[in-house]
Amino acid sequence: MRKYLYAPFLILTSVFLAANSSHFAEAATFDDPTWPCQQRKVEKLSLALMWPIPLPDNADSGNQAELPPDAQELAGKLELRRVSLEDADKLVAAFVKDHPDVTADLMGKIFADVFDRLGKTRHKIITGIGRYSEKQIVLSEKIDATRSKMDALMAASEPDFDKVDKLEEELDWDQRVYEDRSRSLTYVCETPVLIEKRLYALAQILMKHAPE
Repeated sequence: MRKYLYAPFLILTSVFLAANSSHFAEAATFDDPTWPCQQRKVEKLSLALMWPIPLPDNADSGNQAELPPDAQELAGKLELRRVSLEDADKLVAAFVKDHPDVTADLMGKIFADVFDRLGKTRHKIITGIGRYSEKQIVLSEKIDATRSKMDALMAASEPDFDKVDKLEEELDWDQRVYEDRSRSLTYVCETPVLIEKRLYALAQILMKHAPE
């Protein structure tokens, strides 16, 4: 075990996690009007903050061809979010047992590969959230416009109640759609954070089993 690196790494990363998982990122922002989540928008994560042991310059390129087939298979399993962290730990332990010649560099490359895989998934989710939010903004503007039309009709000396009723039905439908989407966003917004936390945990697992 890398006891001389692993213990301080745990202390350091636990502080980061307690503060906010977005500290694992290279940039975070609150000023994006299309970002609807309570969590800060973090465009890109930092491999170096999760894996402080120096890696080859191209280790974060996601080049799976550099990994032996068994290592690629392990990275693919660790990527799967349905694989619990407990099972991930067992998979890594079994890999090290079956490969007594495993090196710390190889473990780092495995993590870099998982980092690249989940990073791409996370980026797609963040992009999707942005598109989803833009639709919500458009729908919100439509709802406001419908309300204004209803107010104008009702302010007339002889209101057209048929038009008011039609607009009211349209308003009810749009509001229902808007609220349903908002509830869905609550879950979707958690997904990038969950991916960050999983990467953090996988880094610990791989480092724990890395040889000195």
